[in-house]
Amino acid sequence: MNEEIERVAKVVAPVARAKAAIDLMADYQARVVELSRIRREAIEDASASGMSQAEIAAQLGVSRGRVGQLAASGPPPERAFFGIGPMTVAVAGKVEAGKSADENPSQVVTREDLNNFEHLRKLFGGMKLDAGYEVIPTSGIVSLNREHLVVICGPRLSPIVAQVLEGDDHLRFAKDRAWHLVDLHTKTEYRSPLDEDGTAGDVGYLGRLPRLDGKGTFLYIAGIHAIGASGVVHYLENHLGELYREVKTRRFSTLISCRYDPTTLEVLESSRVTPIYRHEG
Repeated sequence: MNEEIERVAKVVAPVARAKAAIDLMADYQARVVELSRIRREAIEDASASGMSQAEIAAQLGVSRGRVGQLAASGPPPERAFFGIGPMTVAVAGKVEAGKSADENPSQVVTREDLNNFEHLRKLFGGMKLDAGYEVIPTSGIVSLNREHLVVICGPRLSPIVAQVLEGDDHLRFAKDRAWHLVDLHTKTEYRSPLDEDGTAGDVGYLGRLPRLDGKGTFLYIAGIHAIGASGVVHYLENHLGELYREVKTRRFSTLISCRYDPTTLEVLESSRVTPIYRHEG
């Protein structure tokens, strides 16, 4: 018998034993989902290398029809861009409008960020990833040393995030008359159309950045304005496959521009405006 199963079977208290069994089953199920993703990606890689389905089938010892089934089952390869979950989306909290610090104001989340979470939750769900969200306190203090973390919070609202962003040698938030983004290689400034002429558009930052403990990374999304983060989420919804093929699970950063409907705040289009800068090797 598997050691993990034996451990569960030896739990004396019945309810505790049932809970241990439930937890282990969930862990096994998560492994099965991830292994099916790995299998699907491997078959796609073999096909991309020039192997026919008949050749793949012969080496796997299955029928050609079975190869077709395996290539279509399981979550898509780009699920690995996020990890195996469950995902946590941390969004910036702001002081409730019209309240002073003496009134013990509650924290609120922008309409844009709530919308971002819903879009991400649907994206994750399509890849068999569970997701929840948490609100970053107005102090901006957020724990970055966690797996499967997405942070949506501008550097202005979090000194910790601002500190991590200083380690990006390619792209940077900056401020003079207004916040903007800068490509440090080309010296190009990317300013929000909202600030320039009031046009319904913005620019956002997307990157996989290092945790402070050096033991992993987290996904970071931020716009010059809140709607810029929505543009980044829209880009992920529509270009995740090609982005994954470019960076896999390595560290990177890039800038995304977007155009949106000013009435509904729904993003209409998004596109990458800088190269994908790789932070490793």
